[in-house]
Amino acid sequence: MAKKIAKTNAARMLDKEKIHYELLHYSAEDGKVDGVSVAAKIGHSAELVYKTLVAIGASKQPYVFVIPVAAELDLKKAAKAAGEKKIEMAPVKDILALTGYIRGGCSPVGMKKPYPTFVSVEAEQLPEMIVSAGKIGMQLKLAPAELAAATKGHFAELTAPGQ
Repeated sequence: MAKKIAKTNAARMLDKEKIHYELLHYSAEDGKVDGVSVAAKIGHSAELVYKTLVAIGASKQPYVFVIPVAAELDLKKAAKAAGEKKIEMAPVKDILALTGYIRGGCSPVGMKKPYPTFVSVEAEQLPEMIVSAGKIGMQLKLAPAELAAATKGHFAELTAPGQ
């Protein structure tokens, strides 16, 4: 008998909002939980898989940025999108306290508090995108517009050129 896998907080929130998604699972036993490795494990192109980054503005306001796994967050573009003078990545030690998620399993959906969220503009052209489900070993596949709706997020230019 197959073991039933419990839904994550992110999946429960999408259910509550009646947003269609697919849960994808992968093994993390090899320790490879970076986005490019996860894309290969779930059998999808890295262009469809997005990582969730948490940053802090000069105002001390936390922000969430969702960008392609192979890209780098351009801090100047992120600050501009958020209307901040400057943005810095949140220290890894603060991720759990801020979001309720651990590094490597941070979903843009279902954080402890609803932080301003920005999704990289490339996602807007995709029929589906994949983000963390809030637990290492689980991903969510959903329409970019649905992710934006669930997080009250905005699409913005966020990545460094050539990515």
